[in-house]
Amino acid sequence: MKRVYLDYAATTPTHPGVIAAMLHSFQDVWGNPSSVHACGQEARTAVEEAREKLAHLVGAQPDEIYFTSGGTEADNWALKGAVAARHEPGSHIITTPIEHHAVLETCEFLKEQGCSITFVPVDRYGMVDPDDVRKAITPKTVIISIMHANNEVGTIQPIAEIGKIARTAGVYFHTDAVQTVGHIPVDVNQMNLDILSISAHKLYGPKGIGALYIRRGTKIPPFVHGGGQERHSRAGTENVPGIVGLGKAAELAQEEMDGEARRLTMLRDRLIKSILDKIEHTCLNGHPTRRLPNNVNVSFRYVEGEAICLNLDLAGVCVATGSACSSTSMEASHVLTAMGLPPELARASLRFSFGKWSTEDDVDFVLQSLPKAVSRLRAISPLVKK
Repeated sequence: MKRVYLDYAATTPTHPGVIAAMLHSFQDVWGNPSSVHACGQEARTAVEEAREKLAHLVGAQPDEIYFTSGGTEADNWALKGAVAARHEPGSHIITTPIEHHAVLETCEFLKEQGCSITFVPVDRYGMVDPDDVRKAITPKTVIISIMHANNEVGTIQPIAEIGKIARTAGVYFHTDAVQTVGHIPVDVNQMNLDILSISAHKLYGPKGIGALYIRRGTKIPPFVHGGGQERHSRAGTENVPGIVGLGKAAELAQEEMDGEARRLTMLRDRLIKSILDKIEHTCLNGHPTRRLPNNVNVSFRYVEGEAICLNLDLAGVCVATGSACSSTSMEASHVLTAMGLPPELARASLRFSFGKWSTEDDVDFVLQSLPKAVSRLRAISPLVKK
């Protein structure tokens, strides 16, 4: 059976160049980077070269990059670290209701520890108004955490503008850039960022490795205690093959990003137009233009998104009903409901996300399968007025 993968926002296939670099590391660069002998120093060199490549991709200095186990750990470190650095009861955090669960659940944990949380609202496109962020800042605010682009609807936030507000107020500013690094330009200086989260498996790297950018002078305490790895900030023997893979993925992204973004935008816009033209009672979710090049999120009235997803899977098309981390939940998407969609429309959504190996033929295949699936499900739906 032909299989079309359109769930790149959940995870990406590992790039062959990344696999080759990792295999070399597994086979030939297997020393402990903390060892002083030649084998250890060869591994140390590989780690530092990867750090330089990732730093270059986001406009940082190599000593501002700290490797983690992924984006979730990076988000946890950013928020918990900012609160721990302040050493004050009642620390205040500003975020949004459409963040990834790695941020939302960490905020919930910190609330239980005595922090206060302000969720600035988003509009119907999932966009934050920077002025709402400005108004939410208090003398107790320790960190503002707003994702660069939403993983479900693809809306890109005005990060640079919010960053200026945070800097003027003397508040740390963090962004979860898991969906954007390697796909659209990210520059920590132009965006006025203090802290930024990265995950390798969203940019054709391996799973289980990520990074946290921490600007020089930002006081974030160690996240894991033990040895002196990652400049005494994250103990534990480094995952050298994973780090090498992330470095190679960053290098490839630097070379291919601009052209790939243009290509994916064409696929994205074609699919959006075709769905809205061919299938009645549909609506696009997220900002129509300020969105990720690869993201299409559409609601199909009178039918459950989960049912369409399963029907498409049987037809050979892999898509998602929301973020992969919560796709098994029958609850309406917290992102879509925060944007003002009623629960029944939020549950009727699908996310299509393109990537490096997506083609025009894939779009054609979806447009053959999707209308049939929606029509079939609406024919038996109790929600349709007969």
